[in-house]
Amino acid sequence: MEWVILIIAVAAGLAAGVGGAYYYYRSRGKTLVGDARRESERILTEAETAAKEQSVLVRDEASRLKSEAEKEAKRHERDLRQEEDRLQKRRVALDERFEQIDKRERRLNQRQSVLDKKQTDLEKLEKDRLVELERVANMSQDEARKLLLETVEEGARQDMARIIREVEAEAREEGERRARKIVILAIQRIAADQTAEVSVSLVPLPSDDMKGRIIGRQGRNIRALENATGVDLVVDDTPEAVLLSSFDPVRREIARVALNKLILDGRIHPARIEKIVSKAKEEVEQEIREAGEQAAAEAGVPGLHPEILKLLGRLKFRTSYGQNQLQHSVEVAHLAAILAAEVGANVQISKAGALLHDLGKAIDHEVEGAHALIGADLAKRYGVSPAIVNSIASHHSEAEQESLEAILVEAADAISGARPGARRESVEGYIKRIKALETVANSFSGVAESYAIQAGREIRIIVKPEQIDDLAAIQLSKDIAKAVEENLEYPGQIKVTVIRETRAVDFAK
Repeated sequence: MEWVILIIAVAAGLAAGVGGAYYYYRSRGKTLVGDARRESERILTEAETAAKEQSVLVRDEASRLKSEAEKEAKRHERDLRQEEDRLQKRRVALDERFEQIDKRERRLNQRQSVLDKKQTDLEKLEKDRLVELERVANMSQDEARKLLLETVEEGARQDMARIIREVEAEAREEGERRARKIVILAIQRIAADQTAEVSVSLVPLPSDDMKGRIIGRQGRNIRALENATGVDLVVDDTPEAVLLSSFDPVRREIARVALNKLILDGRIHPARIEKIVSKAKEEVEQEIREAGEQAAAEAGVPGLHPEILKLLGRLKFRTSYGQNQLQHSVEVAHLAAILAAEVGANVQISKAGALLHDLGKAIDHEVEGAHALIGADLAKRYGVSPAIVNSIASHHSEAEQESLEAILVEAADAISGARPGARRESVEGYIKRIKALETVANSFSGVAESYAIQAGREIRIIVKPEQIDDLAAIQLSKDIAKAVEENLEYPGQIKVTVIRETRAVDFAK
């Protein structure tokens, strides 16, 4: 029973608390709802006020934009009216100009008709004049034209010959002046010896008794020496000397070195000869290599193949008209380098081509053909550049020159060979060369006489004036110069002078 009472009491307490809470929250909710309604009314009021203000601003902006658009439209309308007025004025001006052009064209047509009539009259008069001229001159129009053309042609030929002479004389004078300056400068900077050494082919002996020892019993020593060296030994009546004869200068040098060693040693027999000749070959080969290397270093041409240096060194024992070919090659290299520097060409290519230009002479006694082409083939075989190969092949015109450096190599070669004292020539060879020059000149028709002067440096030709006119004389000099280039070999250059003289002779009685 107590438990029931307690439970009832607790339930009654809970009911009282819940009821109190309900009444509290209900009154609080009413208060919040009232506040929210008042706030919403305030916000609505402010929104309506802002909307009214914005509407006023929009109306003002629209009014402003409308006003500006009306102003812009009026301005465009005004510009269009002005442009229309300007175009109208131009249209009027063009119409007036077209009218003037039409009037001028009508006047021109009238003048053209007058001119056509006058032209017709002139043509008729020209025909009448030609007919009258033909009647008076007793010559047709074609005959008169032919005579006039012949007269004009003759005068033109004379004028052309005169102009050609003047231009060639001026160009030759200027070219010779500049070339002379460059060549003199190059020769002055080289300053080489006037006389080059000649390879020795005569071996001196201490006494004539040595000749018998060189010959040996039944000639076995001299045969062994000749077989070992490939050189002919000439033991004649020349006192205290033995002559060595061979087309190969290197073999002749080996024989000279070996024979000198045998003479100094005194022991001359076949076995000893073979041993000494073998040592002499090694010494000469070493000398050849050193000579080639020294020449390349002196000329300033590095990087050459060892075989090319060896062939270059062989030129030390080769001479041409008494001029040592190795010294000549080095000299040509220096000259070509100076000339190339003066005219703006490639100095290195010029030096290399000049140094190797006579490379073929090292083996031209072993291989058939011109030494320039032989040397070019050798250089090409050992990897020399095409420009240098062309300089070697074309320095005697056996091949076409493809560069300025090739021309300079030919010029430097001619300078080295033609300078005073560079080469020696026998009297027989000199006379033969002079006669060959005169023979070439006399082979042309119209030549009366020819004279080779200045040691063969110039040839003067006197022509028959009734067969050769001034223009033909100019052409004859070119033809003779070309024939000399093709048929003769000579150092330097040869001047060809053609002289034509006309004399009128009469007698007063």
